[in-house]
Amino acid sequence: MAVRIRLTRVGATKRPSYRVVAIDKRRARDGRALEILGFYDPLTEPATVRLDAERISAWISKGAQPSETVVKLMRQADMASSSAPPIEADPKAARPRARKPRQAKASA
Repeated sequence: MAVRIRLTRVGATKRPSYRVVAIDKRRARDGRALEILGFYDPLTEPATVRLDAERISAWISKGAQPSETVVKLMRQADMASSSAPPIEADPKAARPRARKPRQAKASA
């Protein structure tokens, strides 16, 4: 089972807050998490970040991959394990598709 450490959205409409969770990478964004590792509230001034460094380190040692956003939050929280490599983006997903030329309709 491939585990990722990523954010799940919680909170009311137009008032987002996020949980930092360990979750199977095939699950939906807000699917059932294996463990809640912290939270992030971007709307407070300054943004509130609380992470369980011990549990995050344990998941990373077991092979979990943090998302790019979680790595940024870990660096912001001055966690020692923030050197964990983020998930690399799929280069195929970013590449635009080539358009097929339209064929003219044959008039009879």
